[in-house]
Formats: sequence, structure tokens, C-alpha cells
Amino acid sequence: MTLRGWTLRSRIAALCFATGILLGALAVFAAFTAAQHNRQLDDVLNRASPMRAAGETLNTAFVDQETGIRGYAITGRDDSLAPYRSGQASEKATIARIEGLLHADDTKIRQSLDVVKQRAATWHARVADPVVQTINAQGPEAGRALITAGSTADFDALRTAIETMQGDIAVLRAKSAAAARDSSQTMVAIQIAAAVVVIGAGGGLLLLLDRLVSRPVVELAEQVRAVAAGDYDRHISSRGSPELASLAADVDGMRRKISAELAEVREARGQIEWVNDQLKAQAEELTRSNRDLEQFAYVASHDLQEPLRKVASFCQLLQRRYSGQLDERADQYIAFAVDGAQRMQRLINDLLAFSRIGRITGGFTDVDLDRVLTEVSSQLEARAGEDAEISWRDLPTVEGEEPLLTTLFVNLIGNSLKFRRPDVPPVVRVSAHRDGSEWVINVRDNGIGIEAEFADKVFVIFQRLHARDAYEGTGIGLAIVKKIVEYHGGRIWLDLDVEEGTSINFTLPVLPGAPEPEPAPSPEEKQEVSA
Repeated sequence: MTLRGWTLRSRIAALCFATGILLGALAVFAAFTAAQHNRQLDDVLNRASPMRAAGETLNTAFVDQETGIRGYAITGRDDSLAPYRSGQASEKATIARIEGLLHADDTKIRQSLDVVKQRAATWHARVADPVVQTINAQGPEAGRALITAGSTADFDALRTAIETMQGDIAVLRAKSAAAARDSSQTMVAIQIAAAVVVIGAGGGLLLLLDRLVSRPVVELAEQVRAVAAGDYDRHISSRGSPELASLAADVDGMRRKISAELAEVREARGQIEWVNDQLKAQAEELTRSNRDLEQFAYVASHDLQEPLRKVASFCQLLQRRYSGQLDERADQYIAFAVDGAQRMQRLINDLLAFSRIGRITGGFTDVDLDRVLTEVSSQLEARAGEDAEISWRDLPTVEGEEPLLTTLFVNLIGNSLKFRRPDVPPVVRVSAHRDGSEWVINVRDNGIGIEAEFADKVFVIFQRLHARDAYEGTGIGLAIVKKIVEYHGGRIWLDLDVEEGTSINFTLPVLPGAPEPEPAPSPEEKQEVSA
């Protein structure tokens, strides 16, 4: 594989590997140099300097010994030998210390130390010991005479040997210091070389990333932006690393696929727009038809009122005037006609009320449902009787038309009173709770209930679940309720999870800006009215 075919990861790995080898070699060399530097510093600080100081101490020890001998020769007292004895002790300790600091390769210093020891022994044998022995045997005057007659050549030779040893120690110290300086300079050079390697590797990495990543990515992004701007036929390629070239190929494949699918989408969009136009036209036609139908229902019901009133009036007149004058069958026919006219009047009135919902409006206002329920309870007081119980609690204030909302509750509660169980006092409870942006209002009773199979049928206009002679009404009440709820932006449904009676739920929008309600302090009813 040629270098051009290397992936970006392979090139970075090769660069890091080469850099690691160079830095590793510099690290090994630096460790070796540091070890040498430490040994050289140890020679300077822990060997040469202490040995030089010991040489000075040794010279002082011999001077103290000579001073002690002369003092003893003058006084003859034993305490005058104290400097001599302390000098001997210092001599032995200092020589031992110097020998302990010497290495095997310190041959010259060791030879100089041997010379010092030999000349010290000579001075003791020729001068110091004979003077002490003479003073002890013959007295101080004999000792002084011996010193005067003697020569200082042995002591001078001893001090010369010490100076020679000190010179050798100074040579060792200078040599170690020079080597330490050289190793320090070598360490600095290693650090500079390491910095150069790191900087070179960083520069190479930046150059590598610029040539293989940064500039190719910028070029690739420009091509992608051109495609995103609408040039779907533009070929996408990259001259960067093999990874980017592969990515560019994948992106170009995606471009080709999108371009092909876009052509299909454009064709489908044209079809959808045509269908939408057809649906819009049909919706407008349906809206117009519904509007015409509502207008027809309103006009028909309104215009039928007058002739129907006449028919009903004359039928009732016939019934009052000729009741009992004709045979029983004629009275029955007249009764049928009167009943039919009255039922037709009720149907037309209900149809008129149904068609007016949303057409004749006084505008939405804030409506307190507690106040509405009080009015509804008052209207239904006569129908409820003395044993009925209508109660409600925690009802909200909503936005709507109060007359329509009153009609809504009159129909719901009226149905609860109508479809009561025999010999069971009717109980109707109205409650509400908030669900997000809606109020869910529940009207529940203990009546005969509604079977689940009729859950949708009960809200259809003129649909009855019972025979006409069993329960009065036209079957439009719940249809009116549904239309009122939907006119206020809500929905209505039958709750099928109750075991007894009927439970109807419907929703009304929450007032804009209304805060979340706080939980009720107790489950007691806010207000209860017994009729």
C-alpha cells in the first residue's frame, strides 16, 4: 500500500509511533545522563568537599600535637599533654573518615594519604615520643634541650604531605564539578531536542489534519450546502483521507437516492395538491350545503309554525265543540289529530331550537356554572318533585353563552329526572375537574341508565331508545346538548364504567390565563338543593 492510500488513523499512528521512538531514545539518554550527573554531584558534595575539610582537620590535629609537646616540655605538667592526646584522637578519626570516603579509583589520593600516615609515624617515632619519654625520665629541661637540639624537618615533611593530599583532593573536586557541568549542559540539550521533537510532531499533526481533514471537510461542506440549496445534480467527492473519500461517496449516494425520491415526491405532491383542491372544493360545497340545510331547517320550521298552529287550533276547537256529539270512533280520530298536531309542534320547536344554535349568538362571556346550576335547579323544581335531589360542587367559570349552557344542563338534568327508576327518588350530581387546558364536567344520576350498545346513538337527532308512550319527548335533547358542547369547543361522551344510572362527561375550554386549581379542602358539596 502506498502512502497515499494510508488512512488518517494509520498516518496519525505512524507519526505518534515515530515521535514515541525519538522521545523514548531521548528519555533513555536523559536517564543515563542524569545518573552520571547525580554521581558527579555526589563526588563534589559528598566526597571531595568532605575529604578536603577532613584534610584541614588533619593538619590542625598535627599542629595541636606539636603544640602539646612543646607545652609539656615547658611546664612538665601532665595536663599540658591534653592538646597532644586530643590531636592524636582527631588524627585517627580524620584518617578513618578520609579512607571511608575514598573509592577504588581514587588511587592518587590514597597514595598521598599513605605518605601522610608514614610521615606522621616518623615524626612520632623521632620527635614526639622521645621528647615525652625524656621529660618523664629526666624532667622538662632535658625535654627542652632535646627539642632545641632536634630538627623540624620531620614535621615540615608531614605538613608538606598533607598539602600534597589536599591538592589531589582539589583535583578530584574540580574534575567532578566540570563533569557535572557537562552533564547539566547535556540534560539541557536533551530537553531542547525533546521540545523540538514534540513541536515537530505537533506541526506535522496540524499539517496532516489540515491537508487531510480541515480543508477537505470545508470543501465537502460547500458541496453539501450547494446540494441542500437545490443543486441535486452536483456530484460530491473529496480529495482528503480515505475515510473522507468514503464518506463523500456515501453522501453522494444519498444525494442520488434523494434526488430520485424527490422526483417521485414532486410527482406525488402534484397529485396530492390536486386531491387537496378537490377536497377543498368538496369541503366548501359541504359547508355551503350545511349552511343551506340549517337555513332550510330554520325557515321550514319557522314557516310551518303558522299553518301548524291553525291545524292544531282547529283540531282542538273541533274536540271541544263536538266532543260527545259524534260517535266514539270520531272522538278518537279527533284526539289522534290533536295529538299529532301537538307532537308536530314540539318537533318543529325542537328543530328550530337545534338550528338556532350557533346562528343567533350574543357572544361569549365569562359564565359561572354555579349560577347556571342554581337557575337550572329552579327551572326544574316543578318537574323534580319533592323527593328529587340535585347537587353540584366546585364548578368552574367558563367562557361561553349562558343561555346555551343553561339549555345544556336543563336537557341533561331533565333527562335524569325523566328516566328515573320507579319508586326510587332521583339523585343527580354534577362535578368538574381540570384536565390540562379543559374542564371535564360530569353529570351522573341513579336512573335506568343507557346500554353500551346505544352509547353513540343517544346523541343522534330524533333518536329514541324507548316507546313514545313510555317516555315523553322528541328525542332531540341530547343532540342539542352535543351541538352546544361542540359549539363551545368541547366534546361529549357516555361514561360506560358506572354500575348504576347514567354518567355523561363533556369538556369545556379553560379560561385563558386561569391558574391551576388548588385541591378542595374537603369532599363536602358546595351547595345542595332538594326539591
